[in-house]
Amino acid sequence: VAPSQTLSNREYNLLRTTAINVIRHFGVVGECNIQYALNPHSEQYYIIEVNARLSRSSALASKATGYPLAYVAAKLALGIPLPKIKNSVTGVTTACFEPSLDYCVVKIPRWDLSKFSRVSTKIGSSMKSVGEVMAIGRKFE
Repeated sequence: VAPSQTLSNREYNLLRTTAINVIRHFGVVGECNIQYALNPHSEQYYIIEVNARLSRSSALASKATGYPLAYVAAKLALGIPLPKIKNSVTGVTTACFEPSLDYCVVKIPRWDLSKFSRVSTKIGSSMKSVGEVMAIGRKFE
């Protein structure tokens, strides 16, 4: 779900600042996603995973935000700085522009249980989806 529906402004900015510090510490240039576990009763958090690469979710994130992650990452790899990269989606803003959503995007997996008749239908840690679908609306409800 994007944007987050449950983070307070303070929590959002805490995790955003942490992400910026992490990528600067590791010297990441290009796309990177960081997954967190946040205690909902405190501001204690853990970094679960850092992926400094494009992923399957990157294409959906680009569609959801209008920010062309792969395009920008490729330009950065060529040594072009963010202020000089024009957003190929908007044609107006530069890659320095941080997207802000006034709509809600939800991604859910798609299962085709008839394709895998002998596989358990219980959801666990192994991937059993055959794809995913994205929906965009004015609000989550």
